[in-house]
Amino acid sequence: MSDRGFTFDFIEKEIRKKTFGVLSVVDAKGRPHSTGILYGVSPPKSKFALYIITEESYAKVRHIRRNPNVSLVVTFPHYIFRFAPATYVMFRGMAELVPFDDSDGQWAFSQKYILRMSQKVDPEILKKALFIKMNPEPTVFCYGVGFGIMELRSQHISADYKVTIPAHKL
Repeated sequence: MSDRGFTFDFIEKEIRKKTFGVLSVVDAKGRPHSTGILYGVSPPKSKFALYIITEESYAKVRHIRRNPNVSLVVTFPHYIFRFAPATYVMFRGMAELVPFDDSDGQWAFSQKYILRMSQKVDPEILKKALFIKMNPEPTVFCYGVGFGIMELRSQHISADYKVTIPAHKL
C-alpha cells in the first residue's frame, strides 16, 4: 500500500483498462532503448505479468536476449485538461521471450479489440511472432494515478508513490 492508501489492486485495475505503454530495454552498448508498444495483462488467476507481441527480427528482442532487464511505463494522459501533467505507472522487471502460442499471452491479447487486431496480420508474419513476457519486480512506481485533476494540478510535486505487488501474484 502507498502512503496515500492506493493498493496494487487499484493500479492493476487501472492498467487493465489501457493497452499502450513504452517499453525500455538495454542495448548492446548499455544505453536505454525505448519503444511504444501494445501490451496485455495476464489472466487474473495467473501470476501477474505483462505481455507484448513482437517479431523475432525486432531490435528489442535482440536486446532482451543480451540483457533481460526492462521497464514498462503506462501513461494516463489528460485529454481534456491539457494543463495537468499526465500520470503514469512504471514497472521494472525481467523479460523472457515466450512462444506466440503461450496461453496466458493469447488470453491477454484476446481481452481488447485493439489487441485482437494486432494479431490479424499476414499469416507469414505471425509465424515469426512471439511474446515478450515481463515479470515485474514487486515495487511499482506511480505518479498521480488516482488523484483528482485539481489536486494533481496543485500538488504535482508530491503526486508520486509506490505500491507493492503481493507475493501471491508474483
